[in-house]
Amino acid sequence: QVQLVESGGGSVQSGGSLRLSCAASENTYGSYCMAWFRQAPGKERERVAGTDNLGLPIYDDSVKGRFTISRDNAKNTLYLQMNNLKPEDTAMYYCAAVARIMTCPTYRTALHYNYWGQGTQVTVSS
Repeated sequence: QVQLVESGGGSVQSGGSLRLSCAASENTYGSYCMAWFRQAPGKERERVAGTDNLGLPIYDDSVKGRFTISRDNAKNTLYLQMNNLKPEDTAMYYCAAVARIMTCPTYRTALHYNYWGQGTQVTVSS
């Protein structure tokens, strides 16, 4: 079972940037589908970034053009670069993984993922 540990959250002002990291306990490339989710108080956990059939990034419309998902396979680490942050980006951010049985875009919702990190808080003030 893969273990995931997020880091990099914090408090920033609107327009600021943060980079989240998700360190995996094993090499996930090709074996797991990975994604970033977030959950604000009183809201459902939503996917903000994942990958398509070709392994290319896909983003929720709310973060498109501002967030970038990437990975360093040598370090078993997934990243989420977040630029031009807005107060509505305030949430707990989670890294998630699921064994790759189907193509990654199939795993759209939090219910599809069974490995989660502990989360890292991102707070954006106006």
